[in-house]
Amino acid sequence: MRAAGLPRDARLRRAADFAAMRQGSGRLGGRCFSVRYRPNSVGQPRLGLAISKRVSKRAVDRNRIKRLVRESFRRHRAGLPPMDLLVMAREIAVGLPGPELLAEIDALWRKLPPLKRDGAAATMAC
Repeated sequence: MRAAGLPRDARLRRAADFAAMRQGSGRLGGRCFSVRYRPNSVGQPRLGLAISKRVSKRAVDRNRIKRLVRESFRRHRAGLPPMDLLVMAREIAVGLPGPELLAEIDALWRKLPPLKRDGAAATMAC
């Protein structure tokens, strides 16, 4: 039986990948989350998480938010365009129940702009 985890190739792992998201990426925001997105040449969506201690000093709170975002990403991954996605949480996310957080991040996935064929190729060439 295959584990329901997130494969390595579906995650942003290198510091250079995270640094690239600071420049030349689009942004979406909600009450609890901020998402940066950027087309990639990998051919599938990849997720990066940046949940800082500013959100909560308690690791248990930060890890709960990460688990919820990863679960939402797993469910929507097949329908997402090939982009690198960096999710950052806001302080308000700590006090909200899981279903509310999932609803917001799910709505942000739906707001992601679809990639245009020629626009994506031009962006990936940079």
